[in-house]
Amino acid sequence: MSSDIADSSNNQKPVLKLLDSSLRLSVIPLSVATIWLTVTNKEDNSIYGEVQFSNLMGLKYMVFISAISAGYALVAAVASWLRCLVTKAWLFFVSDQIVAYLMVTSGAAVMEILYLAYNGDHKITWSEACSSYGKFCNKMKVALILHALALCCFIVLAVISAYRVFSLFEPPLSSKEVEEERT
Repeated sequence: MSSDIADSSNNQKPVLKLLDSSLRLSVIPLSVATIWLTVTNKEDNSIYGEVQFSNLMGLKYMVFISAISAGYALVAAVASWLRCLVTKAWLFFVSDQIVAYLMVTSGAAVMEILYLAYNGDHKITWSEACSSYGKFCNKMKVALILHALALCCFIVLAVISAYRVFSLFEPPLSSKEVEEERT
């Protein structure tokens, strides 16, 4: 089995490896830009006071997950070129899945914040805030878009790593093949 894994990694298409590395390296500036936009985002309003990213737990969470995704993308890009780790396709598969799911959760949290900031919740008397904090809301939208682009990269990476893992195994036998083996 380990020789099969080594053979599979040797026969790996260079285009797939280049796409994998390019996507991993693309995540880094997207995540760093998301972090920078979010952390530097603040606006002061003479009536309502100042709002900044540290006031909202969902934004803190997105910054944390963006830092994790950028760090992981860098480590994984370097590791994908090391022969000893390339044979560990399952490690990339599981890690890519985890990071993608974390990015979905943090993106959803910020999307909820943006929804409430633009629309409010009149049933519980929360008014919308973006009319008072327009610059803050616009920067949050841009940060969310960058975060979504990084997420798209990880979704494609998860598909690539799944392909690598599952291509190591033989496909299951069809019912005809099973009956032919019995006879």
